[in-house]
Amino acid sequence: MRIINLAYVIVALSVLISIYYYPILPDQVVSHWGINGEPNGYASKTFILALVPGLSILFVLLFLVLPRIDPMKENIAKFRNYYQGIIVLLVGFLLYLQIITIVWNLGFQFQMIQALAPALAVLFYVIGVTLQHSKRNWFLGIRTPWTLSSDAVWEKTHRIGGHLFKLSGLIALLGVIYPQYALPLIIIPIIATAIYTTVYSYFEYAKIKGSIKEKTATTRQSVRKTRKAPVRRR
Repeated sequence: MRIINLAYVIVALSVLISIYYYPILPDQVVSHWGINGEPNGYASKTFILALVPGLSILFVLLFLVLPRIDPMKENIAKFRNYYQGIIVLLVGFLLYLQIITIVWNLGFQFQMIQALAPALAVLFYVIGVTLQHSKRNWFLGIRTPWTLSSDAVWEKTHRIGGHLFKLSGLIALLGVIYPQYALPLIIIPIIATAIYTTVYSYFEYAKIKGSIKEKTATTRQSVRKTRKAPVRRR
């Protein structure tokens, strides 16, 4: 079975859940929670129950179209299974978000950020795995001017970026144990990873370009010396 089929199943399940719980939920439901875990935003149940299925369908369609329009589409084909796995992961995360939102509005209250921590941990970790298998493309990955300009820089940046994303996932998981610190445990490692990989890609690109220039200069000097060398006559 193709991995993408699992995404279709998750989207269908999301639609069925919305249909089932529509007559059960109140007209106004909690849609947003503050840093302290207290509800601070409300919306109509029609909007909330339509939001996740709608976003899921949009994500699936978008991710199916992107490889067709990417100038480096042949590179995406090289890690197709991981690419499709990301689609499944995203719609699965949205389904989880839909379920815990419904559960809260049915009267089962809990720390929302604590409930999100394990899902985000899995999301970050699997993204890390995918990054380490990705090939240069325009839509998925750590896309800086320097990674997009060099396969070598892309590979090195995504190798270390993958490790950092996986580490961020493990740190985010601590939010389950320490809910009072869940938000910084989720946000800070990801921000640090984004900054580090951007800077890292720049210096790797500069290092490779410097090495190329040095080799080119050495080659030119060798050619000049060869041309200047006297020709021995017999």
